[in-house]
Amino acid sequence: MNQELMTLDFWQDTVIYEGKTFPVGTLACDALNVPADTIAKANEQCEKINLLLGTLNAGQDACALCPMAREATLAMLDILSETPPFSYMDISKHRERIERVFTADNALKYVEFATKAATNSLQFEEIQNYAEAITLQRYTAVCGHLAYSLGEYQTAMLDFAEKSDCNEADRTAEGFARMFGSYFTPEFSIAEGNAWMSVANNSVQYVATIRPGEKVAKLVKRMHYVSFVGMFRSDLFEGLCVGHAPKKCKICEKWFLTTNARHTKYCGGYAPGDKLHRTCRQIGNLKSREQRELADDHPVKQIYEKRLNTINRYVKRGTLDADLAEVMKRLAKDKMLRALSNVAYAKGDYEKEMGQAALLNESLNYRNT
Repeated sequence: MNQELMTLDFWQDTVIYEGKTFPVGTLACDALNVPADTIAKANEQCEKINLLLGTLNAGQDACALCPMAREATLAMLDILSETPPFSYMDISKHRERIERVFTADNALKYVEFATKAATNSLQFEEIQNYAEAITLQRYTAVCGHLAYSLGEYQTAMLDFAEKSDCNEADRTAEGFARMFGSYFTPEFSIAEGNAWMSVANNSVQYVATIRPGEKVAKLVKRMHYVSFVGMFRSDLFEGLCVGHAPKKCKICEKWFLTTNARHTKYCGGYAPGDKLHRTCRQIGNLKSREQRELADDHPVKQIYEKRLNTINRYVKRGTLDADLAEVMKRLAKDKMLRALSNVAYAKGDYEKEMGQAALLNESLNYRNT
């Protein structure tokens, strides 16, 4: 199970989790979005699972607790199946495994295994006999600590993510490195202040493996974890190393991952409450366009302002009748407003119709009708 539920393969700017490939940093970014009520629901199940975990670790008979812990773990799996990044797991595989290993027999066998291991009487060739009992304890430990682990991760990383979101000046690997160095102390310590960054909760190996969808093996850095907080933290920091970082969407306020230095403001998810089922990016683009249209230096407005200045100049020189000038100004404003709302017109006939001679002729025809 260690090779699946709590293992990441890092290669260049990607990460593999449970047979799926993502831009590195994806899991960590999604973990920032897990709602507080989801964590609370998971914690209700964690409390039941921890009863079994505590009894197993104490070396006591935990047979009676297995049915309750199994149902709580399955209930947690249902909660997580709808929530990224946990939804990336092979839910059906883990469900089948949980139903299989949460038995009274495996609970007894784990106590036996732990006792032998503690007294140095466990033979290497015996370990395989306790495989499912070890898997029982592993699921119990991971799922029992999940809500706490996720809460710790969000507590520690949300403030840092907010600062990375504001790092508009340089959203590159180098820029994030400077920001990271100013945020986290360079002196290594596992003191209370940053114990969550301890290296004790992971191990590293390098393996040649064929990545999903490929045919040629790559040498990847494979990291095994004992908690989700360690796994998500690692994914976040590996992402920063290649210029990937969380960004908060200005529409839905969820975190999404940026993978280049572009100053993207909106995610590609569906905008909440939008009856047309548009994405945040679609709505954001419209907002940006509206903001551009309100700007004084908008090209459409610049053409309009230039024409007004010319008309006023002609009036002052006495070469244009004041009443005719007012007609020209009204027509010019109508055309400007039309161009702001009609991209095809703005890119087509707008500039030609706003020419001094064209506008004058149209105004004469308009006044004579």
